[in-house]
Amino acid sequence: AKGKERLSEAEINTRVKETATMLELSEHLGKKPKELSGGQRQRVALGRALIRRPQVLLMDEPLSNLDAELRHQMRQEIRRLHDELGTTTIYVTHDQIEAMTLADRVAILDQGVLQQHAPPLEAYKQPANEFVQSFLCRHLDDLVDTANTLLRSDAQEGGN
Repeated sequence: AKGKERLSEAEINTRVKETATMLELSEHLGKKPKELSGGQRQRVALGRALIRRPQVLLMDEPLSNLDAELRHQMRQEIRRLHDELGTTTIYVTHDQIEAMTLADRVAILDQGVLQQHAPPLEAYKQPANEFVQSFLCRHLDDLVDTANTLLRSDAQEGGN
């Protein structure tokens, strides 16, 4: 910010320290981006947005470049931060798991046209139309079937 909107250096330093602590980045404040892991870089990007204390936060496919383990960790971190800060967050994703695990409400679009807007479980249990059924439910049902098959196989093998 510039002019009257600009924060004092003391306030900027306070916010940087608070945000770094919240995102578990305090020990990395002096590092260059190339010295950070992928997850740390994602948290820095999130911190840059949060430090301004926005009323609304737009996240567009923020985890798309991360491996599966980091995606899982960052999903948990984003959910924790949302719960802690209470910032309204619009999270754009094509990943049904991210949508279902992070959202209080999901908006499912087909070619830019809203198909259903509901809590995740409602959209899953009561899809508004064939597109929602196909996009959301069949994919998740396939994952559940795969998990159940793996669990049955593991139980038959004695859990080894």
